[in-house]
Amino acid sequence: MARERILVVEDESDLREVLSYNLSREGFHVLAARDGGEGIRTAREKKPDLILLDLMLPDVDGLEVCRRVRQDSSIAGTPIIMVTAKGEETDVVLGLGVGADDYVAKPFSVKELIARVKAVLRRGASAEEEDDRRPLRRGPILIDPARHEVSVDGEPVRFTATEFRLLKFLASRPGRVYERDVLLRRVLGDDAIRVDRNIDVHIRAIRKKLGSHRDLIETVRGVGYKFRDTGS
Repeated sequence: MARERILVVEDESDLREVLSYNLSREGFHVLAARDGGEGIRTAREKKPDLILLDLMLPDVDGLEVCRRVRQDSSIAGTPIIMVTAKGEETDVVLGLGVGADDYVAKPFSVKELIARVKAVLRRGASAEEEDDRRPLRRGPILIDPARHEVSVDGEPVRFTATEFRLLKFLASRPGRVYERDVLLRRVLGDDAIRVDRNIDVHIRAIRKKLGSHRDLIETVRGVGYKFRDTGS
């Protein structure tokens, strides 16, 4: 069985070597990049299964790397874990807002980070193993789980892995209201980042991509979110 490929984008050589060594010991195939530009080039060339991305990088910072990955159709769905010395909640929200799937703040234990890597990869594997892989249509939106594609009014729209799971979960259950904590557990898992605005950030990103149909995802004040029942 092919080993999952992890791209480590980290400018601190000591930390890069420590992460590469420990991830290799866990059975992963490790790719490494010393700066943002090299990280983007390696991601496009090697198509990793997950990217560990430092926020503070020379030449191209981590947020910009994340944006460019999400804009490139060949790697847009690659899970990204932000790794940074910045641990304030505003930084977490900013990282999630540009498409990160998870966030680990320095200092961290290698054991903790590897657990995060496995958890994010496990989310993707669980989505692949879902029984119902049939296309799902809700009004102008068509969700194709087998191809991991979404079209709105017949036009393809790119969603991150986390956004795709969240949209599919809500669209599969129109009319049902879900609290934020429930969405965190059901869509992201018990090990998801626990910040107050986590789900809100992803919902905002999904609504933006839905454009004029953004109101299909409704906010139920004091409770959470639901996908409007369109009857189709």
